[in-house]
Amino acid sequence: MRRPEDSRRRRVLRALSTVLIVAGGLIVVDAVLTVTWQEPLTAFTTGRAQADLEGQLRDLRDDGATAREVTELRSLAAEPVRIAYLARSLRQRAREGRAVARLRIPAIGVDKVVVQGTDAASLRRGPGIYDRSPFPGVPGTTAIAGHRTTYGAPFRHVDQLDRGDRMIVEMPYGTFTYRVQRTRIVTPQDVSVLESTGTDRLVLTACHPLFSADERIVVIGRLVSAIGRGAGKGEPLRGPQLTDRVQRPATDLKLDAGAGR
Repeated sequence: MRRPEDSRRRRVLRALSTVLIVAGGLIVVDAVLTVTWQEPLTAFTTGRAQADLEGQLRDLRDDGATAREVTELRSLAAEPVRIAYLARSLRQRAREGRAVARLRIPAIGVDKVVVQGTDAASLRRGPGIYDRSPFPGVPGTTAIAGHRTTYGAPFRHVDQLDRGDRMIVEMPYGTFTYRVQRTRIVTPQDVSVLESTGTDRLVLTACHPLFSADERIVVIGRLVSAIGRGAGKGEPLRGPQLTDRVQRPATDLKLDAGAGR
């Protein structure tokens, strides 16, 4: 005769087996999606963060120039000078993890809100501009880091970019179009790619190869177009460039986007 205790034990074992089978299946699915697409759980959290950042960026554009900026802009007529002033001003008041720009790379389907900062928390929300990197519109090298397999994997396919592909950065004060020049693989300690070269550039950095943080892939693009928007609009600059081309060297930096890949 079957005892009640035996029946209860069998039911518990069957339930436990079912839980283990389901859990194992979910782990396999997660692994397959990570390899073929991106890590789904962190993609979900980053998707929610991006929705919040969309609102922040919209507010930043709608608010326009601050009262102080409006006062200063009265004496700045040339569009490149207005853009450079607004870029420096936004850089000074930008906060870590907050929206500052939109990055679009049509060739690989990237359309992401960019935040200020490349610390771990900021990069969980989207691509981030390096702390010592100038914002587009200030002469020098603008550098943006991003993940390749986790947290939305915005830079997963940057290795597929070809020479001439467009990289577009939309700031509240202007739209900047860059053309890919080349791709390099460097160590995390090689920060020379972030330094000013006398050319206005956009540099993207991410971990390399996929699922590893041993190296960094660096995509370098050259500025080909800068169009003012909002308070950045002004008269075309005539004569020599008036903006200061001196940029602080990045000798104490490290190429980010390693943690979490």
